[in-house]
Amino acid sequence: MLRRIWAITQKEFIQLFRERATLILLLVAPLLQLALFASAIHTDVKHIPMVVADQSVNQASRAYLNAFVQSDYFDIVATVASQADLVTAIDNGQASLGILIPPDFAAQVKLGQAQVLMVVDGSDSYTTNSAYNTANAISQSYAVSLIHHSVTPLTMSVRILYNPDLNQLWFIVPGLLAALVQGLTLGLTALAVVREREVGTIEALLVTPIRPVELMLGKTIPNLVIAFANTTSILAVAVFLFGVPFQGNLLLFASLAIIFAFSGLGLGLVISVASQSQMQAQQLSGMFNFVGMFLAGFLFPAYALPPVLRAIGYIFPMTYFLPIVRGIFTKGVGITAIWGQVAAACGLLVVVLFAAARLFRASLD
Repeated sequence: MLRRIWAITQKEFIQLFRERATLILLLVAPLLQLALFASAIHTDVKHIPMVVADQSVNQASRAYLNAFVQSDYFDIVATVASQADLVTAIDNGQASLGILIPPDFAAQVKLGQAQVLMVVDGSDSYTTNSAYNTANAISQSYAVSLIHHSVTPLTMSVRILYNPDLNQLWFIVPGLLAALVQGLTLGLTALAVVREREVGTIEALLVTPIRPVELMLGKTIPNLVIAFANTTSILAVAVFLFGVPFQGNLLLFASLAIIFAFSGLGLGLVISVASQSQMQAQQLSGMFNFVGMFLAGFLFPAYALPPVLRAIGYIFPMTYFLPIVRGIFTKGVGITAIWGQVAAACGLLVVVLFAAARLFRASLD
């Protein structure tokens, strides 16, 4: 059995090293993607363009607007006269937020009844949420500063664990590592079997005594080496270039990363065996990777998804590896804290390899 698996593995290694340009691209592309995504993805949007209609024009209104500007979250790009002009500026894309301060703002502030109108562009969800939440918090902070009580009725002490400075790279980069490895592993094996079928070499494999499971393993092992090399390089770039601290056990992380990569490669094999052409396999692997990123909880928590979508997410390795990588990478937890995800990942690995072998046998019949 081992000799047959090693024979297929040697064949895949020879084919892999024969295409040097493709090999270099496989090793370099994930690093470029990490650098681009880590630099471009921002969950905390700053310098939001804001247009203002200050109909009060006094010290109170200027102090209120200064609170927005000094927060670094908003930049006043224009001053207009009316609410209609605010909406026009947002329609033209000049601003994402508009503030209307009424003429009697200063007098109403003294009475404790001041009101302002905030108009937000709802066409961009990230900017909308960030603009609304931040502007609302600034307004509440300004209102509290006007209250002159010697005793505060409530004091809340907040401790933020693992990421006290709320550095968004510490949140994004571990998730990016999982997303990039999943996309890589799906792409590596999505063409493995269907390519053999299209070029006509599958018949040469069928006359050998190799079994379907052995064929699946032989095609997976060389790609597993590539996937693990990419995981290691991404981890090194994340720690040494982006400065994201690695808190956990490196050996534990490496062991579980191998299981994750193996599961992704196995899912790619299922796609390859089920596909009728290389184009179909590429389309399916791209779709699986895209859907898996969102259902696994990369940007949005999986528990907020509808039950049906959460159930679909269980077929993707990233669903189990994302809590693992964040737990080890960011929190420094051990196996006892993540054993449930580890067991599920191992179970998924067995299922996808068995499914690939069964589908391959069925396709032969």
